[in-house]
Amino acid sequence: MFALAIQLMGATQIKAQCEDGKERMCRIKGTMKKKVWIRAGDVLIIRLWDWQKDRADIIWRYFGTQSEHLKRNGYLNNLPV
Repeated sequence: MFALAIQLMGATQIKAQCEDGKERMCRIKGTMKKKVWIRAGDVLIIRLWDWQKDRADIIWRYFGTQSEHLKRNGYLNNLPV
């Protein structure tokens, strides 16, 4: 699911606005922790937790040109970008 990073909450927690209209607390996976830095306004791919639907893991962060390509092709129509 696509999401937009809204606010950095500290450590590995980020509040994100998802494409279904809900705000969720997302966690940066361990494999991404030191390799990719996430800022407010970044486009993300998240995976919802099975047991807690208001939480998710961040799978991928799109960079500037990649997110512009997604916007141009209509993939981010449901996000408040």
